[in-house]
Amino acid sequence: MQTLGAPSTSKSILPCLSRRRLLARVGWQYRLSSVHPLNQRSFASSDDVRKNGEADGRERASPGSSDSSTQPTTSSSPPSSSTSQCSVPPDWDENPDLNISAFSQLPHSTFGYNQHMIINSEFKEALRQILWQFRAPIRYAFAYGSGVFPQTASSSKSASTVHAHPSPAISSMQGGQGKMIDFIFGVSYTQHWHSLNLQQHRDHYSAIGSLGSSFVSRVQDNYGAGLYFNPYVTVNGTLIKYGVVNLDTLCRDLSEWDTLYLAGRLQKPVKILRDDPRVRLANQINLISAVRTALLLLPSDFTEQELYGTIAGLSYLGDPRMALPAENPNKVANIIKYQLPNFRRLYAPLIENLPNVAFHDPRCKSSDWMDDPETNATLAQDMDPKKRGNMVRRLPRSFRSKLYFRYQTKFQIPQLEFDQMLEESNDQDPTRVKKQQGSVFDQRVANDRPEDLRGEVKKAIQSTVQWPSVTQSLKSIVTTGVVRSIRYVREKMEKYREGRKREKGDRSHGSGSKST
Repeated sequence: MQTLGAPSTSKSILPCLSRRRLLARVGWQYRLSSVHPLNQRSFASSDDVRKNGEADGRERASPGSSDSSTQPTTSSSPPSSSTSQCSVPPDWDENPDLNISAFSQLPHSTFGYNQHMIINSEFKEALRQILWQFRAPIRYAFAYGSGVFPQTASSSKSASTVHAHPSPAISSMQGGQGKMIDFIFGVSYTQHWHSLNLQQHRDHYSAIGSLGSSFVSRVQDNYGAGLYFNPYVTVNGTLIKYGVVNLDTLCRDLSEWDTLYLAGRLQKPVKILRDDPRVRLANQINLISAVRTALLLLPSDFTEQELYGTIAGLSYLGDPRMALPAENPNKVANIIKYQLPNFRRLYAPLIENLPNVAFHDPRCKSSDWMDDPETNATLAQDMDPKKRGNMVRRLPRSFRSKLYFRYQTKFQIPQLEFDQMLEESNDQDPTRVKKQQGSVFDQRVANDRPEDLRGEVKKAIQSTVQWPSVTQSLKSIVTTGVVRSIRYVREKMEKYREGRKREKGDRSHGSGSKST
């Protein structure tokens, strides 16, 4: 296959564009075009990101804080002049500083805007109102799952069977399905947060809450994937489940993939309700790592659905629920089917910045293709071992180590030689800034037979996901209580049966169509 070279005009040196213009890529060419109204929805609006930036990301001293204390600052605002919106610096992910504390320290003023999905404004406000019912400070928060982003067609099930008194916006957006809404809360100090939350919402906790915030925080941080879930609680008349995670744990999983538990959730569309600069940077690393991993699993030519399906399925490879009758077997396919434009918003800007992959479809010339759920654009990647070796080298550190060890065994590399190779590729030494270029070993890994490479990558993912998922599930039995655990398992098994029934219906419908 011919090498896919970058265009002669580098993105990093293109002149800054006004806010009403953007750099759009068509095939291998670039053109300046006015932003079509539909394309504007492909990126979070200025108001949306401002509200999700420092305004909602900071900790609240008390629920009675004045509104003026939470006004957005310029560091999280989009550029207000035509001279500030330059292209993202190249190789921003080589040596990222995950100790930043302000949005102004991000690599670019619009960095990470692709993470903000656009949803109905009234529905978004209803979700935010739920957050304001917690006095304990929440630094980062997102809503996710089928209660926010549909994964099936609307059903006739009444929302009143799930939510007590939901807001009209929630009832309307869920289309009568009445699904529990899932949240993740990122907090700075685990024990302090649970101490405050136990005082306000003791009924959210099982019997384990009676042992105090110190015990709860130890259970959260020391077992499973570092989360503590409280499911089936009603807030603002809405049935929700929320998981609490320390920001350090969240950023580590996003940047290193030590469990892929939270990184996997954020590889799919979520609605960020409170943002944090450190998490935004770590999540951008997570997203581009997901693209690179998927490219190692895909052939030279593939479609968007194949790419996004591969990404969405990464965190399910070692999930024990997928091997048991406890999850819809068509879950990944349903996510892609109903959320294709959102996946495109999330990943298309990242694909544009990778030198070895590009959209290769004439349909991308259409001004509204980004929001067209019927378009399944084709892409092409450069299979040159050197470039693919660079992708291997830039995989998240913890996950990359697992892949390296698998290939040490396969290639029968002596331990001393292997240890020396790991030392040379060490990213943790703060005294040296090294360009992450693939070594001969990385190129050898990338040049393995495609079916063998796919197998080794999948096994590395499974070893990353499996144990944290198992221990997190076992922990949840203790933290949620017996009654709520039984309810959760029963609902998961119901989803499994519904998925199987729908799958059989689709097969019979397909057979009937062929016979006619």
